[in-house]
Amino acid sequence: MNSKTKAKYEARARIIKAMSHPTRLFMVDELSRGERCVCKLTEMVGDDISTISKHLSVLKTAGIVADERRGTRVFYSLRVPCVLAFFSCVESVLKANARELAALAR
Repeated sequence: MNSKTKAKYEARARIIKAMSHPTRLFMVDELSRGERCVCKLTEMVGDDISTISKHLSVLKTAGIVADERRGTRVFYSLRVPCVLAFFSCVESVLKANARELAALAR
């Protein structure tokens, strides 16, 4: 693998790694329905605001979400909604795995 190809796969891995936490997956899913204030995400997840802010920072650094300050509140939105196609793919894998498990149980 040459250095350019390696860099491409490392960049992809950083994005996938940023989503590799249940809370971050939940927040991405929620943001697919529209922008949310940090305060609302904190309420929905049930963690403290500093933990939610760290998760959002990981997603922002990876380029998955964007933020906008309005007065004292910060609102987040999906920067690139196509990331949701990843969720669809993951669901397909889960269903295929369930079918294989069910077939083994017969």
